[in-house]
Amino acid sequence: MRKLLPILFLFIVVCFLSCTSKDKQVAENIKTYSNTWDGIINAGKLELINDTHFDERITLLMNPENIVGIKNVQDFYANYLTGFTNIEFTIVDIFGQGDKIVKHWNFKGTHSGDFFGIPATGKSVDIDGVTLVAMKNGKITQEQDFLDNMAFMQQLGVLSNPNNIATIDTLYKAFAAGDIPAVLASMDPKVVWHEAEGNAYADGNPYKGPEAVSNGVFARIGKDYDYFNLAQIQLYEMAGNQILATLRYQAKSKKNGTVIDAQVAHHWFLKNGKVIGFQQYVDTKQLAKAVNK
Repeated sequence: MRKLLPILFLFIVVCFLSCTSKDKQVAENIKTYSNTWDGIINAGKLELINDTHFDERITLLMNPENIVGIKNVQDFYANYLTGFTNIEFTIVDIFGQGDKIVKHWNFKGTHSGDFFGIPATGKSVDIDGVTLVAMKNGKITQEQDFLDNMAFMQQLGVLSNPNNIATIDTLYKAFAAGDIPAVLASMDPKVVWHEAEGNAYADGNPYKGPEAVSNGVFARIGKDYDYFNLAQIQLYEMAGNQILATLRYQAKSKKNGTVIDAQVAHHWFLKNGKVIGFQQYVDTKQLAKAVNK
């Protein structure tokens, strides 16, 4: 038994040193990795993508085709540095095991330049993602990013929010129910509203803010008409978070009893699920007959 004790002690020492060595290597990998990407993205030092920090066969796992090699990886990330200003790249959390690293990151910036062929939109983005990393001999050898690309494109203004049609549909249903507070609640505090030129209500164009729309448009509709219905509503999704609505106004004037059945189009502009702009197109001749004594 006594002969086994030195062997057991040696075994424990070897295991301890081995674990300590592995922990130290993970810590060094994380430090190298974090400092490298902070310099590349936040400091704009694209030249840090070199054979000092990256394996010469660095591979970005992509679909449908991987990006391989230092020069190709440089070209890929150049799109971010030329496409965005006001960049803030933050590593929210990072940990590793062996030669593997997992990174949770956040990217903020203003789309002010060409980004993979997408012209500048001036939109701000704020996107989270996760990267799986493989290290080799202290260098970055493989990366695979996971992020919500649809949300990213929506923030750029390239794709529209899929909930926009539902937002406008809910707004029309609230108007039909006479729930004007709900209609106003769907609007951004800085909404800009335009009535059609030639419409009597266009005298306040542009109405800015929900209260102005309520007082300048909705209150006057209630005063001028016995009923004012929206019929045959059709909604069409457009690029850039815009919705086109075609419909008809069916109403009866309180002033002279005129009944109208007018063809109408509404052009809606949305951002983050709220209406930020509105443009009306309507047969203003019929509306003029209804409001004249």
